[in-house]
Amino acid sequence: MHWQINPKIDNILTKAQDLAGLEESEACALLRLNLESREVYALMETANRISRELFGQKGETHFHIGVNVEPCPFNCRFCSLAATAGVFHESIEFSEDEIVSWARSAQACSADAINVMTTGTYELASLMELARVLKTEVNTPLVANTRDISHREGEQLLDAGFSGFYHALRLGEGRDTPFTVEKRLHTIEVIRDVGLLWMNCVEPVGPEHSPEEIAHLMVLARKHGATYSGVMRRVNFPGSPLESVGMISERELARMVAVSRLVMGNIPKAHCTHEPHSASLLAGANLFFPEVGASPRDRIADTGKGRGRSVDMCRRLFTEMGLNPDLPSNCFGHRDSRETDPALPIRIKRMNSLA
Repeated sequence: MHWQINPKIDNILTKAQDLAGLEESEACALLRLNLESREVYALMETANRISRELFGQKGETHFHIGVNVEPCPFNCRFCSLAATAGVFHESIEFSEDEIVSWARSAQACSADAINVMTTGTYELASLMELARVLKTEVNTPLVANTRDISHREGEQLLDAGFSGFYHALRLGEGRDTPFTVEKRLHTIEVIRDVGLLWMNCVEPVGPEHSPEEIAHLMVLARKHGATYSGVMRRVNFPGSPLESVGMISERELARMVAVSRLVMGNIPKAHCTHEPHSASLLAGANLFFPEVGASPRDRIADTGKGRGRSVDMCRRLFTEMGLNPDLPSNCFGHRDSRETDPALPIRIKRMNSLA
């Protein structure tokens, strides 16, 4: 059987293997492919091969701890923590003992990072104090996920012990959220200016988002030098204002993950998908987020008892799909394949030409 594909798509995939990244128009062409087409399988194979070569078969596990639950006054339409969602009616802050216990458990399971998430009204001083406590209990790198910050606050977070900061310019920013695009972009600049690693994801993707919107954020992640990017789909909790719009499938998510991976070129140290599933591990993803505590996708205060996946489950998925979660992380200073093998981009291109 001959696997001839559309010449335009073939050219895009060939270009992607030079690892310079794709432009928005090229990403849009891939995002519009019929999911049943050979071109989609060629796309996923290309992204999968590039990630496995560049990331050295590493399966990254970044453990999410949601510190607090509250009916949040910012009312992002995709978030179950929004006051208008009517899911949570009282504030809950998990105790320091609970958070430390989760962090120790994450380290015992060889998690590569601990992502500490708060709602937008949580006191930054409390988050910094929590980081200082965690640094005395675990040596796993800490990543903050909180509100927009200033340069001074970014420096304080770095001093408190955070290595990275997760922050996304979300799809529908300013429409489904009360925040401006300019404010979110400024925080990305702050993160990089102060020396924190910028962690990113194109999110929360739903059927209502156009290829142009999605491709724009994919390219933005490359241009601003994200340590990792990837794609997360929107999860509709019961009663969500976006419930009638529906959700994208894991299969569609895997295609988007593949496009994002080719867009990122040689920039990322890992590539994420959320929530954890196997399809995207054949499309360029190698980073999962097991979760406990608060989650904007759950109706249960501790998502570890709800939608959240465990570290063990994520590790099993990696192993089943041929990735190794026990290798050192590429995100926090470990030398990856590009540094040990400068000829790797050429080899990737040649592998395809011989296929």
